[in-house]
Amino acid sequence: MTSADRWLLPDGIEEVLPPQARRIEQLRRRLLDLLDNWGYDFVIPPALEYLDSLLTGVGRDLDLRTFKVTDQLSGRMMGLSADTTPQVARIDAHSLAPEGTNRMAYCRTVFHAKAGSLLASRTPTQIGAEMYGEAGESADVEIISLMLAMMEAAGMKDVHLDLGNVSVFRALADKAGLSSAQQTELFGLLKLKCATDLEAWAAREIAQPELQEAFILLTRLQGDRKLLDDCIRRLAQLVPETSAELAHIQQVADRLQARFPAIPMYFDLTELRGYNYHTGLVFAAYVPGYGDAIAQGGRYDETGAVFGRARPATGFSADLKVLARFGAFATEGKQTIVAPDVDDPALWAEISALRSAGKRVLVATEQDTVSADLYLKKHDDQWTLVEA
Repeated sequence: MTSADRWLLPDGIEEVLPPQARRIEQLRRRLLDLLDNWGYDFVIPPALEYLDSLLTGVGRDLDLRTFKVTDQLSGRMMGLSADTTPQVARIDAHSLAPEGTNRMAYCRTVFHAKAGSLLASRTPTQIGAEMYGEAGESADVEIISLMLAMMEAAGMKDVHLDLGNVSVFRALADKAGLSSAQQTELFGLLKLKCATDLEAWAAREIAQPELQEAFILLTRLQGDRKLLDDCIRRLAQLVPETSAELAHIQQVADRLQARFPAIPMYFDLTELRGYNYHTGLVFAAYVPGYGDAIAQGGRYDETGAVFGRARPATGFSADLKVLARFGAFATEGKQTIVAPDVDDPALWAEISALRSAGKRVLVATEQDTVSADLYLKKHDDQWTLVEA
């Protein structure tokens, strides 16, 4: 490495400078206050844990995204946290282990050996909430409502909500007896969302006519609620095992629409993001101008089973830095007061009093070139504020 390269940062890793750093910090405080107002307790999991804890159960999907190091004290492998959810599951199962519903919130940097997408940072500031212990519809409605309220507090404009349910696909796959190879092939086709290829796959791989129709219907379950009701009813008739999950997503959507009538909702039953991680309803918020989800989450029941305490769970997360970039929220600026660098007890007392009152006071040195809004100047043996 040449001396000219030493200051360069690795790809996907960025530093945050003024004034954006102030903007991000003010948003962090605002959103943490919001989470607290909703009854979610703040937790700070460690940045570094033993690898077999981080990658246990659902965490195995994070293997390629996890930085790995050797603990010099024990010789065991450790990892930098790439996602907070597995750690919060451990906290719910062991560190806290409460009875009944447990609500937790977090905001911290996580580390990705490989970025999640071309737009994503390798060091996102992950902010989110998790709800444990409640398996019913009310938990899904609350956690999505909280996510949308957080988008509003961050000043996100033109938010629209995507809803899916991986359990519908799982019920179809179980009914059809799909092998892992068949599921992998189908995943790829669903990701491309090409109806013609999907229909050809169903005709080739599925023998039962009613299941062929069910898989074809699944590929059409993308769009506005009003356009999908007939397809949803037909799919429930063809494969009754899907009826409960289809009814669940409709009920959740109805309650959310009543709370957030201005937010458009889009259904996509082919969305299988985190198929091996999520167990039911999945959701994401999108805004114009950003190709990835601005926030996303879903249900991941039984996450704590590997820690000895299986519990229903749902939650969401977002990158605070992305919210700050796209959010249209007002920041609170401070006037800069400049004081001279002189040894005067009266001056020091005035500076201390101003700082205690929340004012920004800078003691100027010979090299300072900062512009001031106010100056502290001595007049008639009193230090007073004078406009610049």
